[in-house]
Amino acid sequence: MLLPHRRARWSVRATITLLLAGIALLGVATATAEPPSRLGTYVVDSVEVLDRAQFDDVRSAVDQLYANQQVRLWIVYVQDFDGLGPETWAARTATLSGFGRRDLLLAVATQTRDYWFYGDLPSGVSDSELDSLLTTRVEPALRESRWAEAGIATAEGLDSAMHGDGGVSVRALLIVGLVIALVVGGLVLYSRKRSKDRSTAELRAARQLDPDNSVALGALSLEVLQVRSREVLVEIDNAIRTSGEELELATGEFGATAVTPFSTTLAHAKTAASKAFSIRQQLDDDIPETSDQQRTMLVDLIGTVGRADRELDAQVTEFDVMRDLLINAADRLDALTRDLVELTGRTPASETELTRLTTAYPAGVLAPIRDNVTMARARIAFAEHNIDNGRAVLAQPVGKQGGAVAAIRAAEAAVGQARALLDAVDNAAANIQQATDGLPAALQELRSDIATAKTLVSYGGPEFAVAITAAEAALAKATANATDDPLDAFHDAIAADAELDRANAAATDRKLAVEDLRRRLERALTDAHTRLDAATDYITTRRGGIDADARTRLSEAQRNLDAARQLDATDPVQALAHAQAAADMAGRALQEAQASVRAWESRQGPSGTAQAGAVLGGILIDGLLRGAASGGRSGSGGYRPGSYGGSSGSRRTSRGGRF
Repeated sequence: MLLPHRRARWSVRATITLLLAGIALLGVATATAEPPSRLGTYVVDSVEVLDRAQFDDVRSAVDQLYANQQVRLWIVYVQDFDGLGPETWAARTATLSGFGRRDLLLAVATQTRDYWFYGDLPSGVSDSELDSLLTTRVEPALRESRWAEAGIATAEGLDSAMHGDGGVSVRALLIVGLVIALVVGGLVLYSRKRSKDRSTAELRAARQLDPDNSVALGALSLEVLQVRSREVLVEIDNAIRTSGEELELATGEFGATAVTPFSTTLAHAKTAASKAFSIRQQLDDDIPETSDQQRTMLVDLIGTVGRADRELDAQVTEFDVMRDLLINAADRLDALTRDLVELTGRTPASETELTRLTTAYPAGVLAPIRDNVTMARARIAFAEHNIDNGRAVLAQPVGKQGGAVAAIRAAEAAVGQARALLDAVDNAAANIQQATDGLPAALQELRSDIATAKTLVSYGGPEFAVAITAAEAALAKATANATDDPLDAFHDAIAADAELDRANAAATDRKLAVEDLRRRLERALTDAHTRLDAATDYITTRRGGIDADARTRLSEAQRNLDAARQLDATDPVQALAHAQAAADMAGRALQEAQASVRAWESRQGPSGTAQAGAVLGGILIDGLLRGAASGGRSGSGGYRPGSYGGSSGSRRTSRGGRF
């Protein structure tokens, strides 16, 4: 039995205990989760895990990173992610905060103990360097609740990675200095190396310049401007093609109205790219420009491409939100599996058709599609691998399923290219048959025009006689090749007839000439369209190994074909000239593309794997093509699937997990 004074003491203690428990419960009840919102400062500590000194240290590290690299790192400590996955919370916060390409976010949930790193990976920081930073410095600090150290490590690690190659040039100069001291002849090597280093450094700096900064671009050497112009043409062309493939899939899923903003942006990018390729074509033609003219044209080219690239990148977040592949990833993988079944079933028939065509026509006619069935099988195998990988990733816990998105995109791209490769084989016979069916009429038209021209010799001059002789030679060649190579025979007959028609037009009634010209224009447009389609299919399905020259010729061919169609009704003479130029330029594009692919294959060594085919097809993109000079390849060998967006879209990163 308690004594009275002990009862009183026990009563006081019980009251204090109940009050403390109530205060604790009140604290828990009032500690609410923080939903995604617009960030107002670079370091946000909603749960007060940092003291004043630690907060200042983290902010100082973030400020130093910006001062050194102009990269904005935002660090947020919250209790939990408001019932959302960490990736979703980080993505919505970034969107609400108006993140650009130089913004990064480290979000840490201290109570649920998970985190996420989100943003465009800066140039100079490789995937492997980021993985090393997160796994060896950031996560260990978070596991031990050293919140300030985790934030500081992130800022300092990024800064260090972007300075990673700063000492190479100094060491190289010291080595060259020793060589100079020992060998007098080393002076020549030293001079050459310095020039190369300066060019390399200048090119690296050029890649970082704002494309709208015409003053800074104009200060670069012509050599660097030439190299950079070719780089950006390849980058924007790849970005447009990959974005187009992604947009086509999104249009089928959501309808044309839903994707209108992205379609409009892509159309603007195509127009800008066409202008840039036209400038490149002018620089490559036989008409020389002065140094000042070249500089002006190159700065215009780079600026045009840069603005188009930036417009594409500005739509990436909205596009990704619209096409959130994880929402129905399992259904997408099932649909892709059905596509693979259909494509696998088509392959034997396409192979049989290719064999039939091979026995019926010479190798030159079938060169653009000769290896299409083999490549289609490789794409099918690559898609199957990614579907299996996507299913395996979906079996992982929530927060670790992000890899399924890349797997689905890679599989979709591979399925699309496999279908295009098989379609090209299946349509080849129709194209050849179209030329075969049209060839007799074309030859007869040429014979008739030659006969007409001979009655008009007195109305022409020496050039007229030369045109008749050339037309007769072309007629003989086309007639001889009619059976073995109807495509080229059709092209030769149409081209020769067009040349002769120009001579006849000067000596015959304009009305009759225009009527004849109209028929020739239709055939010339068919010829140009056929050759342009062949070159386009070849470059699209092998774009990973094709340089700017072939793409420039292809863009010029498309520009001429568009001009021919626009002038069709009002100026058939000029329309015919553009159609012929389009056909000739498309042929050159195909030839240069084939040479570029052969050169790419010789550099790669044995490349029969499905992944090598995906790299050649541009499904997997090498980060080095985007100026990631520091190297660092991802787990798939440095390649990752392309996505809607500009040429830097493959640098977007989003990763994290529990700690």
